[in-house]
Amino acid sequence: MLAAPAVAIVGSRRPTREGRAFAERLAADLAQRGVVVVSGMAYGIDAAAHRGALETGRTVAVLASGADLPSPTGNRALYRAIVERGGAVVSEYPPGMPALAHHFRKRNRIVSGLALGTVVVEAGEHSGALVTARHAMDQNREVFAVPGSPLHETTAGSNALLRDGAALVRDWLDVVCELAAGCPALAALARGGTPPALPQEDAGVRLARHLGRSPKHVDQLQRECGWSVAELLAELTELEMRGLARQHAGSYFSLA
Repeated sequence: MLAAPAVAIVGSRRPTREGRAFAERLAADLAQRGVVVVSGMAYGIDAAAHRGALETGRTVAVLASGADLPSPTGNRALYRAIVERGGAVVSEYPPGMPALAHHFRKRNRIVSGLALGTVVVEAGEHSGALVTARHAMDQNREVFAVPGSPLHETTAGSNALLRDGAALVRDWLDVVCELAAGCPALAALARGGTPPALPQEDAGVRLARHLGRSPKHVDQLQRECGWSVAELLAELTELEMRGLARQHAGSYFSLA
């Protein structure tokens, strides 16, 4: 999945209603066309971007904690949905590491680094989304911003990005056209072609779709997946190591 074209969508944790709706629609439109949406799973614009992408495609969440301790806790249902629907959760921190204050801005370099470009939907003057935009510039990635009313504090930072040369975004096509020169798959989209084909899911993602919060016996999983016991146990072990699955007594497994 990470081999597909990706765009980061970030912004305020306390956006306007319009900003939240725009982030969700933009993410859905991009994901529908095979673009992976990357964000930080924070409240506000991040969460809206993930939700929109899940409606039509795939999304990647970059955490400021270990993958087994998703933060913020209020977005744990979103975390589960991302995993269950074939997305990915990425963290540079080991399992068991809580989300510390200085982790959030540090992880923003991964958000921007995974993407061809970063779209800032709404951001105040001191928003962490501006840190992500600066990382994108340092990484020679494109920076985009959505124009907002000068009367809203949540758009002061994103409007400043536009003043300083960020590409203006009105819809998904603005993003695709700007990135088309460096990406053949997006160039085809910009010309009105077919969406780029998504890479085939790895076995672990396919297995994760059969797991739920309630434990399932390994025999049931084998029937659902059609794999040999050896293949199934190997993939379950891999998911456990990634912090995505948990083993229970009696050969039962569930999502972590």
